[in-house]
Amino acid sequence: MASTDGAAMGTTTLNMVLLAIYSAVLLSGTVGLSLMVHTLRSPMRSVTSIAVFNLIFTHFLFLLTVPFRIYYYATNNWGLGDGWCKVVSSMIHIHMYMSFLFYVVILVIRLLAFYGKSGQVEFSRVLHALLASVAIWLLLAVTTPCVVSFRYGNRDAEADGNRTDTQCFNFSSRIEKEEGATVFNYVISTVIVAVACVLAALQANVLLVLYRRYGRGCGAQQVFWAQLKSLCFALVMVVCLVPYHMFRLYYIKNLRLQDVNEVFLTLTTLSCLDMLTFLGRGSCSLCHRGQRM
Repeated sequence: MASTDGAAMGTTTLNMVLLAIYSAVLLSGTVGLSLMVHTLRSPMRSVTSIAVFNLIFTHFLFLLTVPFRIYYYATNNWGLGDGWCKVVSSMIHIHMYMSFLFYVVILVIRLLAFYGKSGQVEFSRVLHALLASVAIWLLLAVTTPCVVSFRYGNRDAEADGNRTDTQCFNFSSRIEKEEGATVFNYVISTVIVAVACVLAALQANVLLVLYRRYGRGCGAQQVFWAQLKSLCFALVMVVCLVPYHMFRLYYIKNLRLQDVNEVFLTLTTLSCLDMLTFLGRGSCSLCHRGQRM
């Protein structure tokens, strides 16, 4: 009886923590999206501006699913079916990986432009920019339903024997049963940690170079503020994504720590706050056409 009461109390505490995080993400993310609607008015012809727009769209799609997570952790009951559970559950991973992809694109283009002393990489026509963006989302739209339907979170009678129809977001058994899933998780987590740390270090070096070049007058330079926004993206990766993937390297062989893993996974959603970085000096300078690097 004591162990049962302790488990129930632990579940309640976990749900309260997750509920608080998701509520903060939904509120701040919605505010950020509303403000960005009025900011993104300039033509988008560069790779950087395309990546920024797609990053914001990624946050938007994920925020649509957050109310369902809040509902679940508030009621501790999932009554919307197993199929919708898998969709909502997969969206947090899609959001994380797509955000990482667009962070990398933004930072790499910025770093190449700075170190190479070249201007922004631009598409020759608006149509090219739209095609590049549409291609990414079409690929995701085609592959995601297949993966979610046939591979992600499929029930296993033996592994999921303790899971009921009122539970959701509990699909860790497939990692344990499939060696390929284990290897994939090791590889992807290692790559994300390494890439995030390297890009953050390079971006910090850019700010150091600019400070040495302009001294106290660096605050008057447009390039400084543009690179500072890029550093914010790099720090978002390090703060929001790296802790989860570092813990996941340990969690893969210790699936009993699923509750802890869920907390780290939830912290990745705080990357939605990156939209607030556009509200500082020179708002959304990433998106202004013809900006000097």
